Amino acid sequence: MPLSPFVAFVFILYFTAGSGTIVYDTYNDFVEQDYTPQLDYKDPHWCHSPSLTNGEVTCHSPRGGAYRSTLGTRCEMSCDRGYRLLGKSSIQCLASRRWSGTAYCRRMRCHVLHLIPHGRYTCTHGFVVDSRCGFTCNPGYRIEGEHSRTCLHGGSWSGAQPLCADTDPPKIKCPPSRLKVAEPGKLTATVTWDPPAATDTADKSLEVILIGQESGTDFKEGVNIIRYKVYDQARNRAACKFIVRVEVRRCSTLPPPLHGSLTCSSDGNNYGATCEYHCDGGYELRGVASRVCQFNRNWGGNPAECVPMEIKPDVKTASALLDQFYEKRRLLIMSAPNISDPDYQLQNIMIQKSDCGLDLRHVTVIELLGSPPRETGRIKENLLSSEVIEGLRQAFRISRSYFSMVLLDKLGLDRERFITPMASDELFSYIDSFLLDEEERERLELHRDFCD
Repeated sequence: MPLSPFVAFVFILYFTAGSGTIVYDTYNDFVEQDYTPQLDYKDPHWCHSPSLTNGEVTCHSPRGGAYRSTLGTRCEMSCDRGYRLLGKSSIQCLASRRWSGTAYCRRMRCHVLHLIPHGRYTCTHGFVVDSRCGFTCNPGYRIEGEHSRTCLHGGSWSGAQPLCADTDPPKIKCPPSRLKVAEPGKLTATVTWDPPAATDTADKSLEVILIGQESGTDFKEGVNIIRYKVYDQARNRAACKFIVRVEVRRCSTLPPPLHGSLTCSSDGNNYGATCEYHCDGGYELRGVASRVCQFNRNWGGNPAECVPMEIKPDVKTASALLDQFYEKRRLLIMSAPNISDPDYQLQNIMIQKSDCGLDLRHVTVIELLGSPPRETGRIKENLLSSEVIEGLRQAFRISRSYFSMVLLDKLGLDRERFITPMASDELFSYIDSFLLDEEERERLELHRDFCD
């Protein structure tokens, strides 16, 4: 078909070696065409020599492998690793001295990786192919999953996104162990301490749990272990412990006095304990009434002793006699018209048999017998003056005409009167029930077999 003498559609193919970009441009122009191109398969540069930046051009010419741009040459276009081919993958040198198409290589990229909570990442070459991104976690966190991801040739990342998990346990420091001496008169001590300091590299909010007694409370004698536990928000745990030791300073055990006993406060021989001396019936205390266990483990004062009670019968008044028994002894005043009175004789026999029991109950017997001028009064073998006898009869309204007994407490008060002889068991039962205090009852129970 003959060509138009005025119009020809011209294709211009530019290969820019520097940029690797093949630009395919077209334009319309009016030229005068007065000949038909002569095809020359031998011209080695029929088309421009093709090139592809960041890629490779492999050509096959009808003239042989040494020719790259002769007429009819076909070139295969391929990109380097990390680049994607855009355009024709195969071009041919045409009769128009132009190549049949264009192509260029564009660098492939992976999508931007998301930041991981409590961590970060750094990449060797950004987000291009073969770039490796390594993940690290903030202090207190550790990687769970892949430590790195690589941008693959297809534009996707290898592996899966890792996590930063809080696996680092918190730290807690307990206060130092402590020794505390028990307070005076007690077997406990009040111990205080500051709460332990707990820290965590990841969390600011920590749960601290106390296992044991609280600070500021009373601790018993011996070793007390105090533990603390702390948890962070990931339930990682740490613990610490310390010892609270309470020491009770003790004196040697204080022995009771001969013919007496001791009553002690607290535990008996601990620091601050007070021990009071008590004497058995018929004995009185000589020395200090009580002793206290000191901090240096020694008893204050000197030991006391119980000595036989000294009765001074040669006093001139009844009050002088009674003063000797005040707060020490009880009195049982027995009166009869004469020594041959049958009630007196019966009562006297029962009292002689119960003499030990009366002593255990701190009871002294005073006998008033007869009438003046042959009236006698005695405490066992000790005779009383007529003035003392008269004073006792008037003070307690004791008749000489019949048998009677008056029971006085340790304060000298008239507590009970009897006009007939009393059996020992009945007399003791009354004294135990109405005249003895709790402490005296306890001591009596301890020595009950003493008189058997």
